[in-house]
Amino acid sequence: MRRGFIIPTLAVLGFAFLYAPIISLIVFSFNESRLVTVWTGFSTQWYAALFNDSQIVSAAILSLQIAAVSATIATVLGTLAGIALSRLGRFRGKTALTGMASAPLVMPDVITGLSLLLLFVSMEGLLGWPSGRGFTTITIAHSTFCMAYVTVVVRARLSDMDRSLDEAAMDLGATPLRVFFDITLPIISPALISGWLLAFTLSLDDLVIASFVSGPGASTLPMVIFSKIRLGVSPDVNALATIIIGIVALGVVGATLIGMRAQRKV
Repeated sequence: MRRGFIIPTLAVLGFAFLYAPIISLIVFSFNESRLVTVWTGFSTQWYAALFNDSQIVSAAILSLQIAAVSATIATVLGTLAGIALSRLGRFRGKTALTGMASAPLVMPDVITGLSLLLLFVSMEGLLGWPSGRGFTTITIAHSTFCMAYVTVVVRARLSDMDRSLDEAAMDLGATPLRVFFDITLPIISPALISGWLLAFTLSLDDLVIASFVSGPGASTLPMVIFSKIRLGVSPDVNALATIIIGIVALGVVGATLIGMRAQRKV
């Protein structure tokens, strides 16, 4: 085999390994049969059955709400942490702050979930808040570990940014707040969008931590899917996964277009 064909061949094999299961799942979501591995004909009945399943619909709405709120909180806090670590120079406690901001990246989910559960139980006993486990506790937990990912993304973007732009704006009389909103924020906006989408996806995908900090009546979509597949994979789960894949694909395409547009403006 010529050397010029090695890299494309390996790339095709790699992408096939990654996406063949996803394509198979999408195809079998339109299977008429109840058996998920036996194709008997095209049908959209499992999509109709999915939207008539009140448990899955409620779990999907809850997961989307938690993911949206968690991603927004994580983006705000992660941006502030990224700015502090990259723009404030050397200050006392910077090394400790860097380690604490990065720790959730390598911390096992089981440890994070257990520690947050103990925290919420202790706070409820001492302060009376949060009362029980549900939307609030899951949102706080997801914001905590998603913030670390946003911090890394924003900090990397700020490190590549030319600081002479900020200095030139300040030399012309702009205040630090005006410089941030008129110069810094537009330049790092692709990183903010990427960070928000990353946090949204991580929150939507989380099963382990949510299992620790959720309570009765607050089951997220991954928890419902996991409980269903323990009894065997059903075609409606394939339909649900296909819808999620479509939403994620649209989000990635939208973020890419917005990022390209923002970079052209800069």
